[in-house]
Amino acid sequence: MKRLLLMVPMLHQGGFERVCVATARLMQKYYRVTILIFSDKDINYDVTGLDVVNINVPATRKFGKAGKVINVLRRVRKVSSYKKSHNIDISYSFGSSANYVNVLSQYGNRAKVLTGLRCSTDMENKKEVRLFCKKADQVLSCSKEIMRELLRDYNYEKSSYIYNPLDVAMIREKAKEKKNFLAAEDIFGGGKVADNLSDDAFTMISVGRQDYIKGFWHLIKAFSIVARQYPKARLMIVGTGDFSGLKKLADDLGVGKKVFFPGLQKNPFPFVDSADLYVLSSNHEGFPNAILEAMALGKPCVAADCKTGPREILLNEKEYKELIAKRPDGSSTGKIIEGEFGIIVPDMDARTDLNASNITEGDKLLAEGILRMISDEEKMKSYGTKAYERALSYDPKKYAEDLHRILDKV
Repeated sequence: MKRLLLMVPMLHQGGFERVCVATARLMQKYYRVTILIFSDKDINYDVTGLDVVNINVPATRKFGKAGKVINVLRRVRKVSSYKKSHNIDISYSFGSSANYVNVLSQYGNRAKVLTGLRCSTDMENKKEVRLFCKKADQVLSCSKEIMRELLRDYNYEKSSYIYNPLDVAMIREKAKEKKNFLAAEDIFGGGKVADNLSDDAFTMISVGRQDYIKGFWHLIKAFSIVARQYPKARLMIVGTGDFSGLKKLADDLGVGKKVFFPGLQKNPFPFVDSADLYVLSSNHEGFPNAILEAMALGKPCVAADCKTGPREILLNEKEYKELIAKRPDGSSTGKIIEGEFGIIVPDMDARTDLNASNITEGDKLLAEGILRMISDEEKMKSYGTKAYERALSYDPKKYAEDLHRILDKV
């Protein structure tokens, strides 16, 4: 049986980390699988039964750029040695920092190299992209859009896309575990989150770390517009990071007592299950697992048409082809689209703006997309049904078979 090495910097929190763990479990049928990480700090995923190797070279800020270069070289040396000593056949990396180490550690061992370009942010550094394409035996993405961009802008043909696996049954089972949800406190002293979500309140939710790419300031501004028409509306933002700026924004907008921050949750599914609508306000994504997980729970969704991901999830094939025919450069839609599986709104500004007095056109369009959904009970119900139907199409078994087929040809 061939040896497959999956390389990821950490297993803390994030979409590609979760996919890495899922991939390790699914590919055990075909390969002897090892996950190699650079640091085991704050592992947030269940790795029981998996072979996980920590080379213990965490990220560092010491000595500036020189320190980063030295750190990369230390990682390369250790990974190269591991590949050789353990006779690794295929090495597949997740994320730019792992891609660097993967391609630079390819000498002196037999391992075939696959680099994962999983997000539009991965495509922004053209030098990196060229390096990963030049040195890799194959580039894998989780989006048609990235594969189209590699061909259009880099004339690179050795790429494949494969959608992330979604274990619907597991998500629905974990959503039943209500204990942590019922005990969760708002990190800013707003009390128990569940106590603030009355049966007649309409609840919106978004899940993700606090990062500019998630665009949470747009979500809070849009929510403030929605709350004027629906005073009982509530918003939860679940994830890790410093949310103090967003809390102040909510207070400045007069909705501070309606927005709740439960912090990082190892099991976010009961929180999502308690909500009525999932909203994705990101300006960059790869293939957003969080929205798929919400759809697995039958939640209707509104999403920004950020680069890669949402349009491929919420539009059917005909709608998607019509959009890319109008926008062959991959740019965002200019209007709200009520797709078969959810609503997408135009992409929004990526520059962080915590000024409560500045409500942009993008904020208003996001609010309009939300209002179109929640003002029509039948539409909400229909989109919830369609969301679940769509979620079932991202079958883990199919993902495993497709990935095995790709790896087998490398």
